[in-house]
Amino acid sequence: MDSSQQSNGRLNKTEKKFLRKQSKARHTLLRHEGIEAVPHATQSLVVANGGLGNGVSRNQLLPVLEECGLVDALLMPPNKPYSFAMYKTTEDAKKAYVALNGKEIVDDLGQKIVLYLNFVEKAQCRELGRQALPPGLVVIEEIISSEVENMLLESVSWREDTDNQNFQKSLKHRRVKHFGYEFHYENNNIDKEKPLPGGLPDICDSILEKWLKEGLIKHKPDQLTINQYEPGHGIPAHIDTHSAFEDEIISLSLGSEVVMDFKHPDGAIVPVMLPRRSLLVMTGESRYLWAHGITPRKFDTVQASTGHKSGIITSDAGDLTLNRRGVRTSFTFRKVRQTPCNCSYHLVCDRQRKETAPSFPESEKEALQLERDYVHQVYEEIAGHFSSTRHTPWPQIVEFLNSLPNGSLVADIGCGNGKYLGINKELYMIGCDRSQGLVDICRERQFQTFVCDALAVPIRSGSCDACLSIAVIHHFATTERRVAALQELARLLRPGGKALIYVWAMEQEYNKTKSKYLKENRISQGKEEAIKHDPSAQELPVEQMSAGSEWDSTGPVLSGSDLLEQDCKSGKVTISKLPVHTNRTSFHSQDLLVPWHLKGNPGKDKAVAPFSPLGSQAPGPVFHRYYHVFCKGELEAVCRTLSNISILQSYYDQGNWCVILQKV
Repeated sequence: MDSSQQSNGRLNKTEKKFLRKQSKARHTLLRHEGIEAVPHATQSLVVANGGLGNGVSRNQLLPVLEECGLVDALLMPPNKPYSFAMYKTTEDAKKAYVALNGKEIVDDLGQKIVLYLNFVEKAQCRELGRQALPPGLVVIEEIISSEVENMLLESVSWREDTDNQNFQKSLKHRRVKHFGYEFHYENNNIDKEKPLPGGLPDICDSILEKWLKEGLIKHKPDQLTINQYEPGHGIPAHIDTHSAFEDEIISLSLGSEVVMDFKHPDGAIVPVMLPRRSLLVMTGESRYLWAHGITPRKFDTVQASTGHKSGIITSDAGDLTLNRRGVRTSFTFRKVRQTPCNCSYHLVCDRQRKETAPSFPESEKEALQLERDYVHQVYEEIAGHFSSTRHTPWPQIVEFLNSLPNGSLVADIGCGNGKYLGINKELYMIGCDRSQGLVDICRERQFQTFVCDALAVPIRSGSCDACLSIAVIHHFATTERRVAALQELARLLRPGGKALIYVWAMEQEYNKTKSKYLKENRISQGKEEAIKHDPSAQELPVEQMSAGSEWDSTGPVLSGSDLLEQDCKSGKVTISKLPVHTNRTSFHSQDLLVPWHLKGNPGKDKAVAPFSPLGSQAPGPVFHRYYHVFCKGELEAVCRTLSNISILQSYYDQGNWCVILQKV
């Protein structure tokens, strides 16, 4: 072969490699997003790898596109790794298709990204209705001058204060200083009997007096927490404890802007831009009912046309870009409450909420509320710690994934931290979970994931070759809801498609063999106490990571004959209160609460759990998760209620009942 033939050979290999990747991008968009490319030229292009979701900003992409012609519109959907470019003419779109396919661009972090373009008939962006700020929330821009901002920043000394550790804490993701009273992250509270010496810094006094005089705030604060956030760091969603502070919580943003997410108990999320030198004021509903937090990431999705002004980040794909975070310092002021809280949000008020065990649900509404309080909310709180204990794939699940044909589309419904999404690189895998925190972890690992409920998965019917449901269905609180979850799996499967399902087993001792869960009880008392306080010390079957726990100080401890007894065949319930399971013991009830001790030491970031006594000296708060553990044969019986599936295999795997279904 002469040199020209070798050159042509290399070129052909390059062309083939490019065409394969372009084709893969096209099929990925179709399978995962429902975006269908067309073989003929149009004025519209979908740009794979050129989206906000993979770190490409409008300012980076638009100039590249404009080199090929006049761009009518560039639509960049939030959190998506693609965008839509609409050119003035079809000829300009054809030029971009030829010139930019395979083109490398560099993002703000210096990473190379290769663009792949395909023609589409039109952009397919779903626009959401404009949201309103949570009631009682106000953002005041330019509340201080840049000179005052510099004075405040310079007044904060981050040198380690060895004489008085109450003033400064080094948390995992940020530095913190407290004034007036120390804020205790282990219970989201303060000790009113132990004020810190010195009160608030003198430099704050004149600023607060000015805000009071102008009517911007109602109370003069007596507690201050200063947080310094590096780019990429955040704070979990939380509600400042009702009984600890007055209605008004105010926070001053210095050094850099940031997007703060406000989350309503019904799941609605409102992202709000907090500009540099702005004051956030939370009162009423926004203070007492909405959780607020900062998602850990290095870039925020922001409005392109309004710069960095305050307000809601809309879903207008034609006006979104990325903004790189800087080092941000927040001054959060509170007024310590001296009287009991009498707000109208009783269900979330630590003072007014009845500290009693939840009851077995007797209606769909009660079941949904139980799942919200003891499944959805808990996994949001423990997402990071939970993920740190979920790292070893189970062999029989790996075997199932490796048995699927190459190129199969697999949906992991309830994917957790995504530990199964990257097992077989020859599969197209997508995951979903009800927990935003777990989905964020999956996205950090570059997995294709989204947030949804397992009863309503936004994937087209009959589009999946296989589905996983690992340790999910036992979290649904009624038989009807468990059946509905199985029906949703069946809906997603194409004819011939398979689903693998794992649920916790009532029988932790089966065929005269104890599960690993029970075997772990054969340890020294000292080690047992350590594991009680640190669930990650041992990785248990699938997710059986409970910690021994009593009920809180205001409610009874249910044990022995007091436990709710439910017959596996009849389903008869003898008492209504749900019992709390004892760590590493056999199950005495099918419907129960399993404790999770959040790992950490006092002074670390935590949120208080439902029914955990405030001011507890335990190493971390205890969260209770609802489970329905399955008796032998129960999972198969529930599966047989589906009309369009057959059971290929059922087996017991270390404390779990497992079924492989096939759609017929």
